[in-house]
Amino acid sequence: MNEEALLARASEERERIFQRYERGRENLVGLIDPWEDPEFEEYHKTDRYGFIHDERLPQKTAPQKINIELEREKKWLKMLEEWGTSETKQKLHRRIYKGIPNSLRIGVWSKLLDVNRMRSDNPGKYREMLKLAKLWSTDVRQIDSDVNRQFREHQFYRERYSEKQCSLFNVLCAYSLYNSEVGYCQGMSGLAGVLLMYMDEEDAFWALAVLLSDKKYAMHGLYIEGFPKLTRFLEHHDKILTKFMPKLKRHFDKFGLDAILYSLKWFFVCFVERVPFSLCLRVWDIYLLDGERVITAMAYTILKLHKKTIMKLNDMDLIVNYIQVKLHKDFGYEDDIVIYQLEKSMEELKRAKLDYPGLPPPNELPKRPLGVFVEPDKKSKIGQRAENFSETEKQARANVILRREKAALELQELRVSQSDTVSDTNTTYDVPLHTSQARMNIMNIHVKPPVVNTYSNNEQKSYLINASKPKRKR
Repeated sequence: MNEEALLARASEERERIFQRYERGRENLVGLIDPWEDPEFEEYHKTDRYGFIHDERLPQKTAPQKINIELEREKKWLKMLEEWGTSETKQKLHRRIYKGIPNSLRIGVWSKLLDVNRMRSDNPGKYREMLKLAKLWSTDVRQIDSDVNRQFREHQFYRERYSEKQCSLFNVLCAYSLYNSEVGYCQGMSGLAGVLLMYMDEEDAFWALAVLLSDKKYAMHGLYIEGFPKLTRFLEHHDKILTKFMPKLKRHFDKFGLDAILYSLKWFFVCFVERVPFSLCLRVWDIYLLDGERVITAMAYTILKLHKKTIMKLNDMDLIVNYIQVKLHKDFGYEDDIVIYQLEKSMEELKRAKLDYPGLPPPNELPKRPLGVFVEPDKKSKIGQRAENFSETEKQARANVILRREKAALELQELRVSQSDTVSDTNTTYDVPLHTSQARMNIMNIHVKPPVVNTYSNNEQKSYLINASKPKRKR
């Protein structure tokens, strides 16, 4: 096909995908493939947050707890009415750490993220970006694919082309034009998906914009090419482990377990699908209040609470499965206990001057003006990948290899001192980015200890998370 034909095909595909979301579920009767809708029985299996479970849920909340929740709601309603006063500011920290009533999260999160100001300062901008996305977004196919995977066990997203699925698609497409440096990166669907559980479509868009561009959260650096913030946070996480849990760090090194294998969703989507959702919301509450130091402290807290169990696991697969899968299903501690430990961890790290990885450097912040349209180049429009890595991607690749080499050297030293023996068998470790109906491997790392393998192009693009979408230059 010549270039004009490829451009026409890409345009037709984008238009076809948008039309299905614009029509919505009610107008697509008979056009939705059976495999696109998971089957769930809803009777007594939907929890208070909207997630559908395979087994009967425990008995309903005790009346005493319900009464406590109602009393807390009254206090929070008063705080929302008096938001911004000195009295409210004094109480805010303590009450958020106790937990925001679920029915009031929509109001509290909106205020913490200053959504109303963002919306009023940018009238019509969201609709403008959405209209531009229909004409120009090169990420539509990948967004459509991820929307079809995201939170399919939740009642809002269970049905294909449901109202919330359509909102999720719109938010991500609009943002892909609003922030031309990021566009769309896998993982953003998890953030937007949670926001849409508590906000309407445009509010969720502006909340997402704040999370990525505000220096308090600065998630922009996680999603841009090369993922510089991920590298910085992984290094900081390693420093914390080395200082406070050296035995656990050596245990990880013994089995060649780099933090990148178990912590990606901790940093990329703030523990979504890595801890039970009720606990995840509590962490989000605190994160929206106190910023990114909460993420580093929570990562430390998880390993601190489960150190004894992890130390008994003598296989990389078992360790990764425990941290990623088992703790998501059953964390083993009440949410209040975890938050108490999180607060203690933050104090402990602050005393050691390790609570905060530092202000984001310029390369982690937006360089281009946000909300200004940048036309994609022809390769991006067609959907072609670049044949070679960019300099940023090469640097990201080098950073990973250096981390692996360092771990291998530490492992060799450990073997010399402990006379450990390790099989020479090649082992492949798959780390899923999405754990819902469809699973995606975000990286395949082949390790043959103690020799450090170099990464093939395919493995490197797997690491770069966004390998399944075309590389874009704008």
